[in-house]
Amino acid sequence: MKIIRLSLTCAAILVFEWAAAQVKLPVPRNFQNAIHKGTRTLTGKPGDNYWVNTAKYRVDYKFDPGTRLVSGKEVITYINKSPDDLQHLTIKLFPNLYQQGAPHNSFIRPEDQFNGVQLSAVKINGNTAFNGDKTPKGTNYLLRIPPLHQGDSVEISLCFAYTLNEKSHQRTGEVEPGAYFIAYSFPRVAVYDDLDGWDRTPYLGQDEFYNDNSEFDVRITVPGDYVVWATGDLQNYESILTPAVAQRYEEAGKSDKVITVIDPKDIKNKKVTRPAATHTWHFTAKDVPDFAFATSNHYMWHSSSVIVDSTTNRRTRVDAVFNKKHKDYFDVIHYARATVHHMSHTFPKWPYPYSHETIFDGLDQMEYPMMVNDNPVTTKADAIELTVHEIFHTMFPFYMGINETKYAWMDEGWATIGEWLISPMIDSTIVDEYGIGNYSMNAGKDIDIPTIYPTTQQTSPAYFLNAYAKPAMGYLYVKEMLGEELFNKALHFYIEQWHGKHPAPIDFFLCMNIGSGKNLNWFWKKWFYETGYPDLAISKVKMMNTSQYSLIISCLGNKPVPVHLVIHFADGSREHIKKSIAVWERGNKSINITVSSPKPIEKFELTDPHVPDVNKTNNIYILSKNSQAQ
Repeated sequence: MKIIRLSLTCAAILVFEWAAAQVKLPVPRNFQNAIHKGTRTLTGKPGDNYWVNTAKYRVDYKFDPGTRLVSGKEVITYINKSPDDLQHLTIKLFPNLYQQGAPHNSFIRPEDQFNGVQLSAVKINGNTAFNGDKTPKGTNYLLRIPPLHQGDSVEISLCFAYTLNEKSHQRTGEVEPGAYFIAYSFPRVAVYDDLDGWDRTPYLGQDEFYNDNSEFDVRITVPGDYVVWATGDLQNYESILTPAVAQRYEEAGKSDKVITVIDPKDIKNKKVTRPAATHTWHFTAKDVPDFAFATSNHYMWHSSSVIVDSTTNRRTRVDAVFNKKHKDYFDVIHYARATVHHMSHTFPKWPYPYSHETIFDGLDQMEYPMMVNDNPVTTKADAIELTVHEIFHTMFPFYMGINETKYAWMDEGWATIGEWLISPMIDSTIVDEYGIGNYSMNAGKDIDIPTIYPTTQQTSPAYFLNAYAKPAMGYLYVKEMLGEELFNKALHFYIEQWHGKHPAPIDFFLCMNIGSGKNLNWFWKKWFYETGYPDLAISKVKMMNTSQYSLIISCLGNKPVPVHLVIHFADGSREHIKKSIAVWERGNKSINITVSSPKPIEKFELTDPHVPDVNKTNNIYILSKNSQAQ
């Protein structure tokens, strides 16, 4: 039975009369304009006139590991669903991050800098766009087209080529001789949206990506002993893989067991692919915002599958592809399976949306649709946390279509809370507090700007603070306040409304309000829009009688955080009192907690791994030895 009786008076010291409905969130002028045009609303839902442009990409790649030359022929069919007549297309050339003289905010070795992406044979609706070859400068290229009216499409055909980076691995490049991760490689049309028009933010290395959902039909030609893993479904595995490997591949897609599709013996005996000078691997994908692929001639392959939708028994195949010398990777398949399972059935409790997920042993920690490029790590906890974090990005940004270039917190924050919650489900000894200490150390300083500021206007350390732990804490605190069922209801409302579209921050906040039936503006404004810091204190402890204490917990900062009070008993045992951010909803700066216990108490402490505090010296109150007799 319980030995502690607790009571809580939330209205002990009120600063002023307050109602949540009085707090309004700022509405940016471009969002107001979208409301006027009927594409956005203040209900959380897209407007009746909302639109998203899209494209179909047919890409035929050739990759030469010897020279690291990436080349291809590409046909883009771009559909304009906007009401605007488009006079040009903004083409993204992400490999030009490595172009000589190009601006960048990440380290790039001089030997990895090249002339840039070479474009040739560019045609618009079958008509030649320009003569000869062209090497555009920078990561944005404006291609003039005949006026493209609403509902019309334009076809762009072209050839492209560039040299893959070898030493400066920034989300893409050579991992080691015989292993390569190739991403952001093909010319693609930038997003044209209802808020900002063309996305012309240059890619400098730190900011991540913003794309429309599109359809991909991709063929990749590599030397005959190389295997390719990619976004999308492999269409021709039977004609490339040996019968034994093909059979294992098929079996893994239907089984909960972990199957070794390729083992070291297969590689040594050249029994992975059918004999040929080259093979062309064919992948297709629909309703995804990007395409990436990886290739190797010596990587092992573990595979399994998970039921992600219990109503239909739909499965997602999960792959771990790695160098056998990286021992941590032998368990990655289990962590990946568990992540996909828990995402589907526990949090966010949404059936995993894609047909497969491949974890590739690379030199980065980066997500792509159906692909993850993760470096090997030294501890089990690191391997689990990293695997969970990157796979969780499948929902945010990919499934949701989030503009992570402009609002990194709208996807990194979710991957961080996913990591916090799911990692202990895989290993109960894990206490994942990624980013919390960093925030406690820097909260309220001049570098700690509001989370809502566009990511493109931030550099580290502000970028790290605002992209990861701060939004994750905001999501977690709202989850604790609403409870799991109501939080999931609100989150699912957001997912249902904005899947495959491009939600802005206020769309998310309003969806959570409407979906939960709660006006949370008081918290959104304080946590995401305002400066400040979290600082709780045990400001007063009064002994009422020999077994009862009255505590006043004060909020000295202006960032509302939950109250996690730990009671330490003289016999070494502990009890926890948890109160959500709801205790600060009315603007009060302190609350009263009454603790009753027949057992002698040694001290009270405010502590929790996910609750930051800029001054922890006032978080502990130690009782004197004779306090029970006072």
